[in-house]
Amino acid sequence: MDNLMQTLSEKAIILLKSLIETPSLSKEENLTADLIVNFLEQNGLQTYRKGNNVWTYSKNQNPALPYLLLNSHHDTVKPNSGYTRDPYIAMEEEGKLYGLGSNDAGGCLVSLIAAFLYLQENSSLPFNLILAATAEEEISGKNGIESILNELPEIDLAIVGEPTLMQMAVAEKGLLVIDAEVKGKAGHAAREEGENAIYKALEDLNIIKDFQFKRISPYLGKSKVTATIIEAGSQHNVIPDLCKYTLDVRVTDVYTLEEALQELKPVLQAVLHPRSLRLNSSKVPDGHMILEVGKRLNLKKYGSPTLSDQALIPYPSVKIGPGDSARSHTADEFVYLEEIKKGVKGYVELLETYASLYKNKN
Repeated sequence: MDNLMQTLSEKAIILLKSLIETPSLSKEENLTADLIVNFLEQNGLQTYRKGNNVWTYSKNQNPALPYLLLNSHHDTVKPNSGYTRDPYIAMEEEGKLYGLGSNDAGGCLVSLIAAFLYLQENSSLPFNLILAATAEEEISGKNGIESILNELPEIDLAIVGEPTLMQMAVAEKGLLVIDAEVKGKAGHAAREEGENAIYKALEDLNIIKDFQFKRISPYLGKSKVTATIIEAGSQHNVIPDLCKYTLDVRVTDVYTLEEALQELKPVLQAVLHPRSLRLNSSKVPDGHMILEVGKRLNLKKYGSPTLSDQALIPYPSVKIGPGDSARSHTADEFVYLEEIKKGVKGYVELLETYASLYKNKN
């Protein structure tokens, strides 16, 4: 690691400590957005902001060259009840930095920022870099990255910063939430009358428990449907005429959300109402140059079961970053300081290798 990269890594850690100590729950990220704007402007960059989303361009951008997007988020979930430390105090201990959002995805965000600063003055890059620190990722909110895509130029590739142990997620499951309604006929519980909507829903739920989608993804395996909520009845002596249940469907790259919905409909009695068809699965197209970059850097390629802003980015993308997904949303969240330093170096190597391959190809 050269002196500049070392300095930028140290700056990244200082920024991360400030972000940890500034609450930034989804939809309440205005103060961390302020911090990021100030940090970037102090480093000589012009910033753009929409809501709590902040972005900037490399200084020597050339509109004739393609654009690569470096993206991570600065919102967090609420701290859970298991914390034994103050989630809003950034504490270093035995090589770890503790605090809410340190791992998901603060370590990724500040590492991407440091890598961007390292590379952005390099006029020999055969592409332009855009850095975007976005909001509402944890709730897939409409005022997050989705709200700024029309402000950006066409993107050739997005690097999405999420904790993956610096391995490369080349596919990601999408999410389809379905509200289901099963109708019966009301009657008195003491008499043989009515049509019990709970029992009809139970038939559906038994089908769901064992349901297998037909197509299997090479990277992500099987799509999966899970019943998560059920609601019916109002009085102990009334046969319920309506039962509602909710399905959580994790959809692989071999299905669109609509296709997964259509495969479920014929086997269930319920009327199915999808809440949204926004959160699509994703997969890097076969033959994309980023796959060759991963191969040259000996990065493990895998399919991710967890959702990120990849679901809302309509361009080829990979998910990669320092930290471990298993630590996300856990009590006493932490990231290793060494992971951040390796993250900065890893992002730089990834982008420099991509640049080298791009030049050779063109």
